Amino acid sequence: MALDPSTVDAIDVHVHVEQDGHGCFALDQELMDASAAYFKSGQDRTPTIASIAEHYRERRLAAVVFTVDAPAGTGHPALSSEEIADLAAEHTDVLIPFGSVDPHGGKASVARIHRLVTEHGVRGFKFHPSLQAFEPNDRSFYPLYEAIAGLGVPALFHTGQTGIGAGLPGGRGIKLRYSNPMLLDDVAADHPELTVVLAHPSVPWQDEAISMATHKSNVYIDLSGWSPKYFPPQLVRAANSLIRHKVLFGSDFPVITPDRWLSDFERLDLKPEVRPLILKENAVRMLGL
Repeated sequence: MALDPSTVDAIDVHVHVEQDGHGCFALDQELMDASAAYFKSGQDRTPTIASIAEHYRERRLAAVVFTVDAPAGTGHPALSSEEIADLAAEHTDVLIPFGSVDPHGGKASVARIHRLVTEHGVRGFKFHPSLQAFEPNDRSFYPLYEAIAGLGVPALFHTGQTGIGAGLPGGRGIKLRYSNPMLLDDVAADHPELTVVLAHPSVPWQDEAISMATHKSNVYIDLSGWSPKYFPPQLVRAANSLIRHKVLFGSDFPVITPDRWLSDFERLDLKPEVRPLILKENAVRMLGL
């Protein structure tokens, strides 16, 4: 059963699951520590699905939850998107599961996309080009997008700077250029039936992301990963006008809590009619709720 939007005040479209029920973690310890230092996050970095559900339920919020499946890029075993979706199914009042597949998995990843939607109720897919070490506009990955579009669910891509690997020698080999949103302009243009969400303020490519969301009806921007008080001014202007129907609330929990994000969001100079669009109404449309 899908979430009833009338029962929540806002929908956070960007929440990470970083621990499964077996004591396994989404990242190795070095990357986890570097990310924690980058975000200066003092809270628990590894809440379980049940604790995430309770955290959001207490606040009358819903959350899109996912992991990033990146063993080819990181050498670290991924958490199970199947398990995340099945556990989220116990909390349909507040949780919306997205899946993740390793882009380098070829036909096996395409088949898994179908299973995750048809057998596990996944409502979208998460990609992190820098962490997964792939150029998203390489046509060898197009079968992934064709499968996702055919199933009628969105694809959410990390864009811009990443805290994963930040401050480490060579950034632990993680390449930022893979997360230039202009690579996704090709994807959105070549797959007009695919809903593409550009995750985060796409610094240092913020203007490119705004241009894409303005130009293409199938492109959205989520505002996760940054406190709103640090948003680039051109993003605030665009969210208040040209792309008001294309911008989505996202926190990046657990590194940024919804409490902190929403508190800082209240201080942004936005028109009153824009706030409900960003907090819930745009997500309802994007997710097909």
